[in-house]
Amino acid sequence: MIGISIATKWEYEAALEYFSIEDNERFGYPYGEYFMRTMNNNDLVFYSTGVRKVNGVGGNQFMISKFDLTKVIVAGTCAGIDDKFSTLDILVPDKAVQYDCTVKEIEPFLKKSFIIDIDLSKYGNDFHFGTIGTADKAVVMWKDYLELKENNIIIADTEAGAIAYICKKNDVECIIIKGISDFPTEESNFDKFETNSEQMNIYIENTPKVMNKIFGEYLKRFV
Repeated sequence: MIGISIATKWEYEAALEYFSIEDNERFGYPYGEYFMRTMNNNDLVFYSTGVRKVNGVGGNQFMISKFDLTKVIVAGTCAGIDDKFSTLDILVPDKAVQYDCTVKEIEPFLKKSFIIDIDLSKYGNDFHFGTIGTADKAVVMWKDYLELKENNIIIADTEAGAIAYICKKNDVECIIIKGISDFPTEESNFDKFETNSEQMNIYIENTPKVMNKIFGEYLKRFV
């Protein structure tokens, strides 16, 4: 069985709508809920985990153990970092890093033990790829955006790198499919909260567009 890991409530609600899920098809588990579908003759379990690394790891470890998953596909939104991409672009990273696992003042920004290489060779190369950065905070501050850009991270989220890490520990294949919902914007000292609120509104507006694009144009290829 293949797991489709979805973090936020807006992403999961978009999945429920896209697949026309009825109430009696939804099942609870400690980190959220899940539903089942079949695609390309494969059984799929779609599940919400909640946001941030601890929920992503906990939810995925639970599902890997419960359903004996052979592959996990992390489907969801992300912040754009590399400005050669645009909002609603879909990326399939070939490297996932956790960038909040070091004391960056005295250690490397990216520690080797928290870098996961993802082999995409059997899926072709006609899609966008690169490095996704994960931390327990969203990229809303301009200084964080600049730091990620300087370290060649092209998109960022709060779960995928940790999920890829735990999948490797379980010897389970992990594929990450992410769509850019928003880009950080430079804030002034006087409008940080307003800027953050605007970015959040853009995220909510774009989330169903991203999820529909992932489900409609990408998922079958990687199942």
